[in-house]
Amino acid sequence: MEPIRILQVVTIMNRGGLETMLMNYYRQLDRGRIQFDFMVHRAEKGYYDDEILKLGGKIYRMPQIRPGNYRLYFRMLDEFFATHREYKVVHSHINENSSFVLRAAKRAGVPCRIAHSHLSDLGIDIKLPFRLYARFAMKDYPNRYFACSKKAGQWLFGKRKSDSNQITVLNNAVNVRDFKYDEALRNQAKLEFDAGDRLVIGHIGRFVKQKNHSFLLDVFKAVHDKRPDSLLIMIGDGPLRPAIEDKADQLGLTGNVRFLGVRADIPRLMQGMDLFLFPSLFEGLPVVLVEAQAAGLRCVVSDTITSETDVTGRLDFVSLKASPDAWADIILASSYEHKDTSGLLGRSGYDTAEMAKWLTRYYEENFMPEEANRDFVEAFR
Repeated sequence: MEPIRILQVVTIMNRGGLETMLMNYYRQLDRGRIQFDFMVHRAEKGYYDDEILKLGGKIYRMPQIRPGNYRLYFRMLDEFFATHREYKVVHSHINENSSFVLRAAKRAGVPCRIAHSHLSDLGIDIKLPFRLYARFAMKDYPNRYFACSKKAGQWLFGKRKSDSNQITVLNNAVNVRDFKYDEALRNQAKLEFDAGDRLVIGHIGRFVKQKNHSFLLDVFKAVHDKRPDSLLIMIGDGPLRPAIEDKADQLGLTGNVRFLGVRADIPRLMQGMDLFLFPSLFEGLPVVLVEAQAAGLRCVVSDTITSETDVTGRLDFVSLKASPDAWADIILASSYEHKDTSGLLGRSGYDTAEMAKWLTRYYEENFMPEEANRDFVEAFR
């Protein structure tokens, strides 16, 4: 038998949180039973595209979703689903814009239409009215509701669906074995950082407003003033990176901050860190914080992040209203010992090796009648 092909709808398959989560699951799936294909919304090649093709997936490119091209985009969606009748399950990860894709899927008679929430806020920008409209339209088109956390589910789908247990929380699981503490890997990473015995604070995130890098540098400056041997490792890229590099220079931190760009060896690099710092303005349930916990790191994070993220008791939540000095005091009072958390993460449903089996069964069971499928989801809860 041919595998069931699931259409995953994303923006672009770069090394972001939800994309990494999808790839974690994709690699672990029995691809004789389930195969992922991807609808992306960028013309340029994504970081994971080559691996997707190697694993047997297909990639379909759509235009970027903008208010000025809605009419063209809606027509292209209708044409896509009219042509690709093989998709019985569409799993959309583009937050409020999932309503557009799932509307076309519903018109085409796709029986299983999953909207998956990965954020707990939109932020404010010029497109906010259009994004709020898309979120309002969400209620009519999906018939399955996924979220990375309860908070993210309530934000996108509303309190009524949250209270009625219609939302399935699919954990942002990681391959726990990849992150297990290894002294040799730690020494390799520390050597690359040229860290010696210095205190190494790590951060991983795209350089965008949401990640709050400017405040992160203020916090590190306060740490560095109190402990001059401290070092900050920043991994990722994005439009705000040049401005953050300039600010590091203005603060006199140039020799104490390493900008490593996008990296594929995150498990190894985390071994070389002593603490993970993550002061985001808003998140859903960040994959990178699950990875940091899998590496046994203590994490100091903003209290805007849902407490559901603290699977291991290794997170310290701090208000963004607190001063950089207050953040620095918490960081400097922390324990820097790596702790083996693999068993706890596995038992809590954050190991992809086990969760991929559940997701495989879920996709297969969605060919059952509606009532049977509800029983399946309820058993998972």
